Amino acid sequence: MIKGGVRGRHYKPFTDDDLRQLDDSIMHMLSETGVNVNSKQALEIFEENGAEVDYDEKMVKIPQSLVKECIEKAPSNVTLYGREEEHNLEIGENRVHYGTGGTVLDVLDLETGQKRRINIKDVADIAKLVDYLENIHFLVIPVYPQECDDQNVDVNRFYSALSNTSKHIMGGVYSIKGIREVIDMASKIAGSKEALVKKPFISFITCVMSPLVLDDTYTDFLIEIAKHGLPVAIPAEPLSGATGPITIAGNIALMAAESIAGVVLAQLVNPGTPVLFASTASAMDLNTALYITGEVEMGLMHAGVAQVAQYYGLPLYATAGMSDAKLPDVQAGYEKAMTTLLAGMSGANFIHDSAGLLEMCQTVAYEQYVIDNEIIGMAMRAIKGIEVNEETIATDVIERVGPGGHFLTDEHTRKHMRTEFFQPKVSDRLTREAWEEQGSKPTRERAIEMAKDILNDHQPLGIDEKLDKEIKKEFPHILLENNAGENAS
Repeated sequence: MIKGGVRGRHYKPFTDDDLRQLDDSIMHMLSETGVNVNSKQALEIFEENGAEVDYDEKMVKIPQSLVKECIEKAPSNVTLYGREEEHNLEIGENRVHYGTGGTVLDVLDLETGQKRRINIKDVADIAKLVDYLENIHFLVIPVYPQECDDQNVDVNRFYSALSNTSKHIMGGVYSIKGIREVIDMASKIAGSKEALVKKPFISFITCVMSPLVLDDTYTDFLIEIAKHGLPVAIPAEPLSGATGPITIAGNIALMAAESIAGVVLAQLVNPGTPVLFASTASAMDLNTALYITGEVEMGLMHAGVAQVAQYYGLPLYATAGMSDAKLPDVQAGYEKAMTTLLAGMSGANFIHDSAGLLEMCQTVAYEQYVIDNEIIGMAMRAIKGIEVNEETIATDVIERVGPGGHFLTDEHTRKHMRTEFFQPKVSDRLTREAWEEQGSKPTRERAIEMAKDILNDHQPLGIDEKLDKEIKKEFPHILLENNAGENAS
């Protein structure tokens, strides 16, 4: 295991001059092109702080000076806490962390392998699996259970997650009521609202619509979250060739302007609000007119976005590790590995969607989480790089062993053997004969067995029994996992 926070610094697709040109474009969009803002309270906030507001057209032009002032007010580093200290994440600069993501409706059933609708038990089981998998550093709640509607889904998703992992939990939200319920529930677990704000183990996601639209619903969500002072990611998702320019540089510039508009609003509401500059930018396949996620350009795109975030000194919520494959197969493996490595090597901070997702972010698979845990572990080892010092160069060890000797039993080998090389758990490294003796199992089958074992045996931190009863009494619309899935198909 290599803990999150390793510094990615190896890959930089932009030059310093490129970044200056991108900054010029981003500032022009915000101050001259303008943003369509559909929230009345947001329009008033922008106007009160010196932006040019056209209420009839719902257009806002934000002066460059105000944009830069708000970027300065936003924290450059944000600590996203776990409920156990080992899971705390320092988000910012070029420190790399990987985790889950998505708002997926379907899962490949762990028993049948067939696609079915997500239920509330899947939310809990995925959280439990992530809690165990050591290279997945955080949980962005990745699925939407079929039993819920937009008025009760927020408290249900966060409750099931909090009951099954002590890693940091982030989630999209669907109502103001839901936001308030989640904050109230998490405050009870933290001990108080003040304790939660001081060490937030939950955070939220709002969205900006491309191109250049702050819609009414998500913008009001952003304002509500900022008032509470809790961390929030503000992603935009321009699709190259559809809702964004076909060129990667143009798509990055548009995405950056959109997310920064949200960053500015959050700082105007509550200066110092911990925000994550955020991108879910991808592309449309012009051959099929479908949204795609496995293209190598997504990795390239988010490597560029990482440099933009570092240019502005903003912590980054980035995207990588998805696939357009329908099953955990070879395509899923190479697509996920490419974008996972590119984004990480650039120093992207909070790389979500990097575990579990298939089929253009429409399906998750339990075994895919297990496989992606291994892909992420390998990527983290590559990002860590090669340590060079007197101990690792090992001149004295080579002299001690001497010509014709061997290093197998040397003290130096025993000291470094578990840390110098990544130790896989899913990958097969047996001889063919030994592999055949063990049943000739392919990777997917081994991963399914591992997922079942984890779900059967792992005991997460959970919620204190007395407190759990209080939470269920206060929020009677929390669904019980043992009743979930009865109507699943």
